[in-house]
Amino acid sequence: MTTPPDAGARRAVKPVICYPNETLPLPDMERYRTARSGAEKVAEVLAAPRDAACFRVAAGQFFRISSVEGPQVGDLNLWNANNLAERFYSGKSRALHGTHLTTGERMWSSFPYLRPMATITEDTLGWYGIDAYGGSVHDVIGTRCDPYTGNLLAGSQYHHCCHSNLTRALADELGLSLQEAEPHVHDVLNVFMCTGFTRDTGQYFMKASPVRPGDHIEFFAEIDLLGALSACPGGDCSSEHSSDTAACFPLKIEVFAPLEGALGDWQSPGENGYDRSQGR
Repeated sequence: MTTPPDAGARRAVKPVICYPNETLPLPDMERYRTARSGAEKVAEVLAAPRDAACFRVAAGQFFRISSVEGPQVGDLNLWNANNLAERFYSGKSRALHGTHLTTGERMWSSFPYLRPMATITEDTLGWYGIDAYGGSVHDVIGTRCDPYTGNLLAGSQYHHCCHSNLTRALADELGLSLQEAEPHVHDVLNVFMCTGFTRDTGQYFMKASPVRPGDHIEFFAEIDLLGALSACPGGDCSSEHSSDTAACFPLKIEVFAPLEGALGDWQSPGENGYDRSQGR
């Protein structure tokens, strides 16, 4: 390989943000805070260690994911509760907000809908920022631990990966076979997971999550949601993410309903307005 004489100049070209987000519609955080202050808990679900649980949240309600017994990360899937074809689009959420999500940022849905599904309204790990390794919390860069990659890299047959857990939970919730449910499982928001990319090789890394019991992340449901959360078999993901030996703990999901009228004239966002009749 020959290095060209202008290699330095080529590398020195300044980057340009692909999707400037200054024109994104801003969530009304003050309205959400006011509505949340009087909201009442209407449901609670526990995702057991190395397992997953489904939950439902109506548009205009809040849901909270909490660490309750020990440091634990979780993989979150979201679907439109009335249409499984509309689901969380991690890649577009990453393009619009960056590699990790926090308060005031949103989980966006897949094409052709492309609208906010949920808005993060509170994050007790927001203080973490970006550390000296380039790591941060709540990523949309990883996929989900899965048995196919485990088999590819190590010849393993492990059935409690987050992909497997989410598949079983969705199948149980909707009365589907595993074969029917699996195609609906998608790339995740890695809740509480601390991750980044190495500077030298650009590889995805993980490190011990800073989450502790009592930490939580809370969302406002912009549309009717069906969610599934897997308590990752890697625990805090300090060393591995598909393991029967890592210390693992449950994650709690709570749903809160605001008092009648607390949201004022808020309306659930409509589908993306792009005119598909003119071309795709």
